[in-house]
Amino acid sequence: MQRYFARDIKDNKVILTDEDKHHIKNVMRMKIGDEIEVVYQKQLYLAKISNMTNFEVDIIEEKKQKNDKIPKIILIIPALKEQKMDLILQKGTEIGVSSFIIAPYERSIIKYDERKEKVKLARWKKICKEASEQSMRLDIPSINIEKNMTFVDKIDGLKLICSTNERDNSLKEALKNNSGYDKITLAIGPEGGITSKEEQWLETKSFKKITLGSQIMRVETVPIFLASVIKYEFME
Repeated sequence: MQRYFARDIKDNKVILTDEDKHHIKNVMRMKIGDEIEVVYQKQLYLAKISNMTNFEVDIIEEKKQKNDKIPKIILIIPALKEQKMDLILQKGTEIGVSSFIIAPYERSIIKYDERKEKVKLARWKKICKEASEQSMRLDIPSINIEKNMTFVDKIDGLKLICSTNERDNSLKEALKNNSGYDKITLAIGPEGGITSKEEQWLETKSFKKITLGSQIMRVETVPIFLASVIKYEFME
């Protein structure tokens, strides 16, 4: 069943975006009486199309969802080329990433133009929204572009750095030795890696270095790998 995120629910009627209305009418070609799933404020509802002229969708019932015990996954990633960023956002959302933070690492090749930031954010949010609907999530990941690294002061929970300099502490060991956290933040560097200076500074902010093994992955592979491992470890 197709799922959509509602803008609002008023008088038992669902308020959708114009884009979602277009998708229902012209892409899915739904008719009066067809049912859809609607998410509003992380609550899932079963709804039915009651009027195509004025486009009205009525709530039928509230649906209960099983709560999983997977920690929130926050990815701190570098600025990347469009195709790589799209892949990380889409697949990370499908796997269950809660938040993407784009950090200004020293070795990042891509530098975003602030004048184009709103356009890029709108596009990325659309990618995450569509991936959330496709994967039947109850929320849409947040995306933030940071201008400096001071944002890490506000991060709590288990904090890990993917380091090419670390040889012993694996992700598996880090999760085993630091159980009980409801939030895991992973700092992933650009193609050239996180600099030693950046690693040392992050360690002063309680980040722990981890190794991903002897094989070197592409930067767009790492977030997908990490999120998959964490989900596997905590999924019941």
